[in-house]
Amino acid sequence: MTVDSASGVAASLDRIIRPVVTGLGYELWGIDYRVGRGNALLRVYIDGADGITLDDCTLVSGQLSAALDVEDPIQVAYTLEVSSPGMDRLLMAPDHFQRYAGSRVKIRLQWPVEGRRSYEGRLTGLDDGKVLLEIEGNVVALPLDAITQARVVPEY
Repeated sequence: MTVDSASGVAASLDRIIRPVVTGLGYELWGIDYRVGRGNALLRVYIDGADGITLDDCTLVSGQLSAALDVEDPIQVAYTLEVSSPGMDRLLMAPDHFQRYAGSRVKIRLQWPVEGRRSYEGRLTGLDDGKVLLEIEGNVVALPLDAITQARVVPEY
């Protein structure tokens, strides 16, 4: 989850969104909440065993809108977007890094590790809070808390 405001809002959003999404039979892939000047953007990524259609997103969006209207956790005007994580999905939670071991990924870091902030390689997993990435036969351990974005690179 990306949050540019208080962590209390993030916890409230997860508490409201997760049961709605799972209650409709979908997996909550992640929540991206960003606050701008006077407004906010709330992106909710959902997944399903058979993929996600526009109808799925519309259904979840309607249910989430109602739940968020009742709970009112966001104190500024905001836009709600519900989407599939897509083929080039963001890896947003520790279990995503385990689930997608073996996939090619691009990773951006908050601070340099071994002199770099951007990496691309084969994800080998997660160990002791570090994402393991194989690049040209060498394994690099990247601190999970340093990652600002990790995305699967589709291979066709």
